[in-house]
Amino acid sequence: MALTVPQKVRNLYQRFDKKILKTMPDVYSDDIQFRDPLHALNGLSNLTEYLSGMMDDLLECRFEFHHSMELPERGEALLFWTMHYRHKKLAGGKQLELTGNTHLLFKDKVYYHRDYFDAGSLLYEHLPVMGFAIRQIKKKVGAK
Repeated sequence: MALTVPQKVRNLYQRFDKKILKTMPDVYSDDIQFRDPLHALNGLSNLTEYLSGMMDDLLECRFEFHHSMELPERGEALLFWTMHYRHKKLAGGKQLELTGNTHLLFKDKVYYHRDYFDAGSLLYEHLPVMGFAIRQIKKKVGAK
């Protein structure tokens, strides 16, 4: 039985390392539009370059997919996930987690991929001075 496009995406990101880069053309169209809170990229080569660069400082990374809402007749899916990662330059390389979701549009391959997550939780909160400031602001406004 052939995998659906959302299943291919889940399989691709379960183990997030440089090995996935060679299989990205099987999942993403050449004209992929990728968006997240930090980047807006167009084209498979730009996405591959971005992910490759991101992986350089990762000690470990994997995505745990919890559930999804899929509308194959519309070529659309929402994937809900937790990213488990360790980064050389964040939190002394300790295990970190980030929750988010991904909106996909696809035909035979994904042509639109948008990630939604809290950029502060991913990066800024784990930087020494900025992290302290962000945590204090969140505490004052009652955010978790």
